[in-house]
Amino acid sequence: MISKKLAMGVALGAMLVTGYGASKAYAEDSIFIPLLTYRTGAFAGSGIPIANGMHDYFTMLNERDGGIGGAKLIVEECETGYKAQKGVECYESTKGKGAVVYNPYSTGITLQLIPKAPVDKIPVLSMGYGLSAAAVGEKFPWTFNVPATYWDQASAVIKYIKGEEGGSLKGKKIGFIYLDVGYGREPIPLLEAFAKEEGYELVKIPVGVKEMQNQSSQWLQVRKERPDYMIMWGWGAMNPTAVKEAAKIKFPMDKFIGVWWSGSDDDARPAGAGAKGYKSVNFHQTGTNFPAFQDILENVVRKGKSQVKDESKVGENLYNRGVMNAVVVAEGIRKAQEISGKKAITGEDMRKGLEALNIDEARLKEIGLEGFTIPMATSCKDHAGAHPMYIQQWNGTNWEKASDWITPMKDKVRALLEEAADKYVADKPDWQTQTCG
Repeated sequence: MISKKLAMGVALGAMLVTGYGASKAYAEDSIFIPLLTYRTGAFAGSGIPIANGMHDYFTMLNERDGGIGGAKLIVEECETGYKAQKGVECYESTKGKGAVVYNPYSTGITLQLIPKAPVDKIPVLSMGYGLSAAAVGEKFPWTFNVPATYWDQASAVIKYIKGEEGGSLKGKKIGFIYLDVGYGREPIPLLEAFAKEEGYELVKIPVGVKEMQNQSSQWLQVRKERPDYMIMWGWGAMNPTAVKEAAKIKFPMDKFIGVWWSGSDDDARPAGAGAKGYKSVNFHQTGTNFPAFQDILENVVRKGKSQVKDESKVGENLYNRGVMNAVVVAEGIRKAQEISGKKAITGEDMRKGLEALNIDEARLKEIGLEGFTIPMATSCKDHAGAHPMYIQQWNGTNWEKASDWITPMKDKVRALLEEAADKYVADKPDWQTQTCG
């Protein structure tokens, strides 16, 4: 049931980018962007920097450029606490304000919104998370997971480990410690399929939400199994606990690799010197050495228009992840305006914009993000792109790039994604698909 009294206080993260009220979402030449964020709860440590990054980039566009293409951005946060039901309530309470896109920042919420998107004609952007099969644009016209799916990422990690082992994983043992929710379980089918193909043994180690800060039994299992590598699919409080436990049992940190949601500065920092060498995946750079970030600092943070109080937090990994998400949204809006010829676009326009993304090197330079990430594009058939990623490594103070860009095993992964997409829609006769030329 839709909540009629959804809390909207700043403490819960319900905040506007400008001084505009929610009713301004209907104003001519404005674009309403709801952000489903979580600044409270067990996952707030990860949710806060992401929310700040998204908020600050949109605010910077308003302050510096007056919005996008002549349209002011009206951005409203709704606190979900990383809970699926709360996320649905936020969706229902904001969709009627002219929402053009949703960023759930939770696989659980994403799974709930995917069936709603074609009905309400509002696309869902789950940037690098959510349902991997949604990359198949023919079967999921309204969902996007650019720059890559979880299955793409898992394949890149296996590819990286295989390279570290001289080209063969036969006889190796790979541990997979994961948050025991839809998010953490998402890559298991691919890892199991690759285990059969590559000849490694996969040891699955689930961590319940209530166990996130007490993983002694899981790491006792790791010590017993003695895997050659550990892969972590964690989030929130699970991550720093796992890094500390790994250091405690003296697991070789350079063979411990986290998903790109397990690579925040606060995931590694609490373990102190013991975290040195820990690795994770990434698809953008850290730091503020980019013109767009200097514009954020000048126009937003230093003018008190951000919730960031410590300027040093700007440039940390998950803050930059939020900025990256906002960049994809902003570029989708620009493309939608170009295609539709309108300033104030609709969700249907936004879907077309996200499906025609082409953020090339020239465009990255133009928006002040040259070198921040690699070029990325989408198409009718491919809503993720399987773009390259890299491994970063904690040096004890911050993250350093520790590999070249790694291209996922596209051919193998795509076939599995198409199979999963077909399975998803098989029992849904009214499911909306599209034909791509």
